[in-house]
Amino acid sequence: MPPFVAFAGVLGGLAVVRWAYKTAVRINQELDEMRLSRVAEAAHMGDIQTLKRDPVTGAYRPG
Repeated sequence: MPPFVAFAGVLGGLAVVRWAYKTAVRINQELDEMRLSRVAEAAHMGDIQTLKRDPVTGAYRPG
C-alpha cells in the first residue's frame, strides 16, 4: 500500500505543478497584452513625446 500512496502523491504533486505553471503563463500573457494595449493607447492619444536631436549641442530634447 505505501508504494501506491507515494505514487499517488507524486502524481498529485505533478498535477499541482502543471496547474501552477499554466496559471503563471496565462497571467504573464494577460499582463503583456495589457501593457502593450496601454502603450498603444498612449501612442494613439499622443501622450508619448518623441526626442529630437539638437544640431548645435547634439543633445536629445523633447519635440
